[in-house]
Amino acid sequence: MNNLKTVALLAFMTTLLWLVAVALFPEGGFVIGLMFAVGFNLLAYFFSDKLALAASRAKPVTEEELPQVYAIVRRLAQQTRMPEPRIFLIESPQPNAFATGRSPRKAAVAVTSGILQVLTVDELEGVLAHELAHVQNRDILISSIAAMIASALTMLARMAFWFGGGGNNRESPLGAIGLILSLIVAPIAAMLIRLAISRTREFQADATGAETTGRPMMLASALEKISAGTSRIPMNVNPATAQLFIDNPMKAVRGRGMMRLLSTHPSTEERIDRLTRIAQGIR
Repeated sequence: MNNLKTVALLAFMTTLLWLVAVALFPEGGFVIGLMFAVGFNLLAYFFSDKLALAASRAKPVTEEELPQVYAIVRRLAQQTRMPEPRIFLIESPQPNAFATGRSPRKAAVAVTSGILQVLTVDELEGVLAHELAHVQNRDILISSIAAMIASALTMLARMAFWFGGGGNNRESPLGAIGLILSLIVAPIAAMLIRLAISRTREFQADATGAETTGRPMMLASALEKISAGTSRIPMNVNPATAQLFIDNPMKAVRGRGMMRLLSTHPSTEERIDRLTRIAQGIR
């Protein structure tokens, strides 16, 4: 169900890009939309991992420095028949982690120093299984595509605002309304869809990670501790990378009272409830 939701949201988002491109640039909207979509998707595909690691100030570490993390990741990688990802450390007291990379062979997993101090070995395994699930499910690529389509829509709207758009349609009332909708509503809709995709992929990674370890309640316990930490301890991180983490790293700054539609992550309570149902054999 999560995968079907993701496909539907991406299809709707891509269609929205096409419609906006045609509305703003009727003489060549399709070509412009195609160029934007392909160009941004290629950028996301090749550079998302490097940008995410740099933005989060993650540093590569050796097995001698983090033997426990390496051992868990190696065991999970062998179990899921995927290459071992690179391991990175973020010096931050906030308990958190994320995975990035356009494919299993290019994957990287980053953990904070805080998460190593807060979680038990079993809970850490649940978190790392969740992160490897993101790699297995190609969630990094999916999220990058969604983010770049949203950026393309925003850039099209700005181009139309500064350089003019809409062609002859600007002269008619209906055309003017369509232009306004394209300039204002479409970028907002794209942002909301991107956030919905992010939440959907978190649910799917929870389920896949729980299936890998066979102990969903260990991940549920980890999420409870991580959520408590992210609510109290701020983290110096680029907002653009927030959706990559297992929990919103900016929760302590922005608070927990945000509207659900504007959240990059599902609520911890709902995630724990779903994991509990998985543990009980309820899908």
